[in-house]
Amino acid sequence: MVCRLSTRLLNISIAGFCKSRQLEKAEAVIIDGIRLGVLPDVVTYNTLIDAYCRFVSMDAAYTILPRMREAGISPDVITYNSLLAGATRNCLLSQSLDIFEEMLQSGIHPDVWSYNTLMHCFFKLGKPDEAYRVFRDIILSNLSPCPTTFNIMINGLCRNGYMHNALGLFRNLQRHGFVPKLETYNILIDGLCKAGRLGAARSVLKELGESGLKPNCITYTTVMKRCFKSRQFKLGLEILSEMKSEGHTFDGFAYCTAISALVKMGKINEANDCMGQMIKNGIVLDLVSYNTLINLYCKEGKLEAAFNLLDEIEKRGLECDRYTHTIIIDGLCKAGNIEGAQQHLSYMNTMGFDSNLVALNCMIDGLCKAGQIDCAMKLFESMEIKDSFTYTSLVHNLCRARRFRSASKLLLSCLKGGMKILKSTQRAVLDGLCNSGYTSEARKLKSKIWSARLLH
Repeated sequence: MVCRLSTRLLNISIAGFCKSRQLEKAEAVIIDGIRLGVLPDVVTYNTLIDAYCRFVSMDAAYTILPRMREAGISPDVITYNSLLAGATRNCLLSQSLDIFEEMLQSGIHPDVWSYNTLMHCFFKLGKPDEAYRVFRDIILSNLSPCPTTFNIMINGLCRNGYMHNALGLFRNLQRHGFVPKLETYNILIDGLCKAGRLGAARSVLKELGESGLKPNCITYTTVMKRCFKSRQFKLGLEILSEMKSEGHTFDGFAYCTAISALVKMGKINEANDCMGQMIKNGIVLDLVSYNTLINLYCKEGKLEAAFNLLDEIEKRGLECDRYTHTIIIDGLCKAGNIEGAQQHLSYMNTMGFDSNLVALNCMIDGLCKAGQIDCAMKLFESMEIKDSFTYTSLVHNLCRARRFRSASKLLLSCLKGGMKILKSTQRAVLDGLCNSGYTSEARKLKSKIWSARLLH
């Protein structure tokens, strides 16, 4: 009794050290325990294997097996499940299969978690057919699938683009008496949202409410984010209001999603209120939060406040990313401070952000709007990478400057390169040429536009 109690205390100590990633101390405790006559058991070594898989490497974890056998302890199904989980975590399919095969050869029968882990590995590597075969093996092995099994199947099908199959499986399981938990609903709602099926996601959300389960913050934020991404701002704000009325605590992600959407809608006052509420509720700001606030200040023209946030980011030990600097450059351009924007772009380059297409696009648009179209053309020519927005912005601004022939040449080179320019911008070039007396050039351009469309 004393020995068993001592081994249990030994295992508790080792688990604590492993959890805090102090594996050397965990190993030392085992040695000290053996010296005192407290022998490790299979739980001791399984705890070590799991920790080595998580924090060191699969090879290091595998070296524990010979040590177990030397101590007269046989690995069990949990031992191999830990190794399987480690291989899956690192997307090591061949190693996962080898571990599974070794388990069978050792006479250890895989349990439902063994199959779940292998199935998850196949899904992670984009092999849904193989994952389905593992699911079938669970049934053929007379094992009872658990809710996690079904969640892995539904999630894997969603992530691999088989949304119809995922929804079909969900309905089929319900018909056979499966009562889904909140996690299952969240997986399905997330999959539907990512597939752009917002209406279906809303229906499942309604069904969730009718089932007696309560949506959580993750459920609402998932749907709200998709609403805003698909520019259904009103619906997104309705979800936000519903989330508040249910008494859910917002996290930083939910606040930032709402603030960004409000800024895009031009509802700056509402965005400010949301920002104030976020700060009042003591949300710890991460870089995404800071970027959202900087964007809000720039939209309001409060550039000084935006730069103060840059200082705050630095003081907190965070590092600004491309998006942070791009927001500042865009804000300076919109405020007409082209020189300041150019200086910040140069500073951005010195910080190692040397090929920021979005920042350069903002700079080109800013130069054009400031009447410095020749400078914008020089910057355009110096750019190694250009996208449709680069061309569209410059063509549009050339038309505003009534330089329709230059706009025509640029438009044509863009279309020949397979890029798309807004039809309204194309129409502006054609109308500009006609109104300026270049009707022949307009006809030729129109013909070349049609040829380019056929080619691409």
